[in-house]
Amino acid sequence: MSPSSRQDNRLDEMPMAAVACRTCGAQVLARKSSWNQTSVQWNADATARCPERAEAQKMSGQGGGVFLACAALSESILDAVRHGDLAIVDEMARAAT
Repeated sequence: MSPSSRQDNRLDEMPMAAVACRTCGAQVLARKSSWNQTSVQWNADATARCPERAEAQKMSGQGGGVFLACAALSESILDAVRHGDLAIVDEMARAAT
């Protein structure tokens, strides 16, 4: 590793967790750093299942456009937090101190 690059170790303490969309069943990996920040890692199956992604692609043409978020998946992630299936990193850090 070069001196100018640093290792990203954020996932060591709180890895991403699987979350399934309650609307289409797409399963992604998600991590909530705070209430306002969510990281989502899509895979090919989840991408193919998501109707909001398909609609966004159709609207932008086959060139692929910018897809910012799926509302149904966002709600599913919030439900996972509310039910204790997905922790918020900032709140875990505060509770530990």
